[in-house]
Amino acid sequence: MRKGRRRTYKPIQKEPEFRINNNIRIPDIRLVGDNMEEISEVAGRQIGPDIYNTREALSWADKLDLDLVEISPKAEPPVCKIIDYQKFLYNRKKKQKELKAKTQKTVIKEIRFGPNTDDHDFDFKLRHAKKFLEEGSKVKAYVQFRGRSIVFKERGELLLLKFIKELEGLGAVENLPKLEGRRMNVMISPVKSRKS
Repeated sequence: MRKGRRRTYKPIQKEPEFRINNNIRIPDIRLVGDNMEEISEVAGRQIGPDIYNTREALSWADKLDLDLVEISPKAEPPVCKIIDYQKFLYNRKKKQKELKAKTQKTVIKEIRFGPNTDDHDFDFKLRHAKKFLEEGSKVKAYVQFRGRSIVFKERGELLLLKFIKELEGLGAVENLPKLEGRRMNVMISPVKSRKS
């Protein structure tokens, strides 16, 4: 019985996000950064944010045991820094994480009423709505009309208007009650606290 050859697949190498060191093949670059004094010491002359020969910048990076990193490749000439590449990637990832954490995801909580909701049930649902708004969630309140109850549209509208009035200090109304099919909706956004 003949054995087939096993195929070995090489993992696909992901293109690096930034070109570094010998991968920068442009003759001249614009050098920027916070460590110009260190670079000046190694270069033996005053170095400032300006255009330099790439080979020269590579030799300075090598002497400082750092990397020449192309920060802005589309600029004319490309902008580079002499920095520790791994530390640069770490700090960049950390900043992206912080930005992601700051952007809040909007949560919408729904509260359902019937056109004949009694006072006790209304108060119970109102307490829930207050809690949701204090937590920073949006509240979508709606009156569901079933069967012939659609003739009580005015009752549903009055109920939602009363609901809005009760939540005045905690929430801002995005839209007034409107009928969509057999539902009358209203959306209430939390009012940001003045402390923050």
